[in-house]
Amino acid sequence: MSSSQPDLLQRDVALDAFNTLRLPARAAWFAAVHDVDQLRAILEDPRIQGLPRLVLGGGSNLVLAGDFDGLVLQVAFKGRSRVQEDADAWYIRAGGGENWHDFVRWTLEMGWAGLENLSLIPGTVGAAPVQNIGAYGLELAEHFYSLRAYDLETGKTVGFDKADCHFAYRDSFFKRHPGRYLIGAVTFRLPKAWRPVTAYADVAKALAAEGIAQPTPLQ
Repeated sequence: MSSSQPDLLQRDVALDAFNTLRLPARAAWFAAVHDVDQLRAILEDPRIQGLPRLVLGGGSNLVLAGDFDGLVLQVAFKGRSRVQEDADAWYIRAGGGENWHDFVRWTLEMGWAGLENLSLIPGTVGAAPVQNIGAYGLELAEHFYSLRAYDLETGKTVGFDKADCHFAYRDSFFKRHPGRYLIGAVTFRLPKAWRPVTAYADVAKALAAEGIAQPTPLQ
């Protein structure tokens, strides 16, 4: 273990601030992970070998029944960028630890519409595909392109396309394999020919109240 490693791996950490319900609980071991190199170093630490692991995003869907006698890995991968563009779409990537709502707002500020119906949903970018989050007539799967994840069982970094994720209503491949994968980055395909999703009753009512007949990315 390198001399810097003790700062990454913490002992007996309160988890109250890491779940939105503020349930009192403690983790035997805790680490905020910012990149794959950190993750690999942490997982090689002899003190946590054989212990159960819990991957933690924003904690919005986390219900803690008590203390966790294992290693809690908080996903803190950061970064937001346009990684590709073709005639039909922009491809936007974000680190798994990015705040979801802040990411959606940023895409709109940059002029890349498409995710607006999913704003205000709590949590992180990395947790969003796990639940296949959805709201107001739109699901994440509709604009999902690919992701990179770390397999905690094999120690390998793997890529997933849309078919690999087996998205269903509030469900995915990752939800069916809890604790195995840490999602480091997600890429979205946002079409240039933007079509607002307004058929949902509450959306239509809100637009009518504002006198907006046809939304544009600038409104």
